[in-house]
Amino acid sequence: MLFNTTYIDNEITRKIDSILGKPYSFLKSIQLNGTGSHRMMITEVCEPFKNLLNTIDINYCSVELRPKGILFHINKGLQNFSWAIPYYQLAIFKSDTLSFHSNGNFIKVNNKHLAKKNIKFITKIIEHKNKFLTHYDET
Repeated sequence: MLFNTTYIDNEITRKIDSILGKPYSFLKSIQLNGTGSHRMMITEVCEPFKNLLNTIDINYCSVELRPKGILFHINKGLQNFSWAIPYYQLAIFKSDTLSFHSNGNFIKVNNKHLAKKNIKFITKIIEHKNKFLTHYDET
């Protein structure tokens, strides 16, 4: 689900927390060696997300790790948008670009210099997803 998070809205915060779980605490974040990615350059998005991109400027995003999924943060001028993706809907593909897919929507990021900083973080996302899905299948 896509949310406009420019302003703090308790209803949106509750929805994101119910989908992805509450953000990790400061101590847990340190134990995980961080829960946020470096910024990544967006190269392509699906049709519904095209209005989120700046037409003139370079577009960047970052990813936040949550207990039940990931949260993409995208800035457009002075507006902030967040795309919540639960682990059970997340698919990550690596080719010329690194692409994140969920429910027919996708964001592709540059796989060259900026994404290479995030290799450990992407590996961490995949490990958390596998751990979550293994636990999810047992219940």
